[in-house]
Amino acid sequence: MTELGVSQRSTAFTHETVNLDGMIFEDCEFRKCRLIYSGGEAPIFDGCRFDGCDWRLDGPAADTLTHLKAMWNAGAKPVVQGLIKEITGAR
Repeated sequence: MTELGVSQRSTAFTHETVNLDGMIFEDCEFRKCRLIYSGGEAPIFDGCRFDGCDWRLDGPAADTLTHLKAMWNAGAKPVVQGLIKEITGAR
């Protein structure tokens, strides 16, 4: 596992579990990795490449996804769709 709070530059990760919280990745390559975000400081990716990675949410980040699903199922579908549009830049 990669240590939190560290900058990685021009690193190739293959078949690794990488914790993303608070990390800065520059010109890195991720091949068939499990990438985990737990709800801490958002990671920064600059010039990175991803091939066949499994993106996971854990802890508070997973709780947020559970909350959004509950909102969707409770009838707040337009609110969740608005958040998706904000993320994607769609209008």
